[in-house]
Amino acid sequence: MSTDSETRKVGDRGQVVIPKRLRRERNIKGGDEIEFVTRGDDIVLRVRPSEDDLAAAYQRTAARDEEVADAFADTSTEADAYLGDAPEWE
Repeated sequence: MSTDSETRKVGDRGQVVIPKRLRRERNIKGGDEIEFVTRGDDIVLRVRPSEDDLAAAYQRTAARDEEVADAFADTSTEADAYLGDAPEWE
């Protein structure tokens, strides 16, 4: 992870302008939510994903989970055929 820094002044109302280069690199637009996280003495800014971004990520995860479930659907049946029934545990 590379680190670089830029300095900005805090305005009288506590506002800080995010450098244009960072806004461009991180695709930050007006109206986006920024989360402030404290880590020891540091304050970390994180772009909060939009509801659309979250929904798309959940859909990708669900599709991947479905693919994995389909790939392993017959695994238990194959194992039972090879190993026989599991012993009863008491």
